[in-house]
Amino acid sequence: MHNNRNAVGLGLLLATGLVHGAASAAQPGDAERGEAVAAVCTACHQADGSGMNNPQGESWPRLAGLDAVYLAKQLHDFKSGERRNATMQPFANMIDDQQIDDVAAYYSAMPPTAGHGGEQADDALLARGEQLAERGDWDDYIVSCKSCHGPGSTGVGETFPGIAGQHAGYIAAQLNAWKEGERDNDPQNLMGAIATRMSDEDIQAVSAWLANQTPAEK
Repeated sequence: MHNNRNAVGLGLLLATGLVHGAASAAQPGDAERGEAVAAVCTACHQADGSGMNNPQGESWPRLAGLDAVYLAKQLHDFKSGERRNATMQPFANMIDDQQIDDVAAYYSAMPPTAGHGGEQADDALLARGEQLAERGDWDDYIVSCKSCHGPGSTGVGETFPGIAGQHAGYIAAQLNAWKEGERDNDPQNLMGAIATRMSDEDIQAVSAWLANQTPAEK
């Protein structure tokens, strides 16, 4: 009987511990905690989350103002290898799930900053970029950006990020990654299907036009 009571007590203790552990794991992201985690991010993404457009190398995206759930998913995908990037994967593997939610909350709460990389684009290139972003090109079966990313391409929920005001170099790099099959972590490979129909000039055009747009305010 004594042993049975001990077993019941141990079972209750374990069950309580499991429930407490699940509750702890389910804590929402905390921007204040995320600020400490972000210390390893600032070298590339800058203290204000603005990132950097780098025409001569890898561009680092603006994180400020992006949806927290979207940001967390990208970090989880880097960590699991579902999304591949030699720069990001080591950093993603340094932080746990709670830290991912915290740093995502931190960057999401920041005011968005302007994109760069489209300043020198000529009128013809920008006109083509606007067409692709706003209306698409049904002759080439290219769906407009706003069809998924919303009016002004400012983002829709946690699945389709705001791309207006994102750096041109980063947008172009991602479109090329989808085009070459190097990135495929979006729903139903929608972006891969679109990017494969785009020419190099199309990618340059829409990247420049989007970089020149105003991102959504938080």
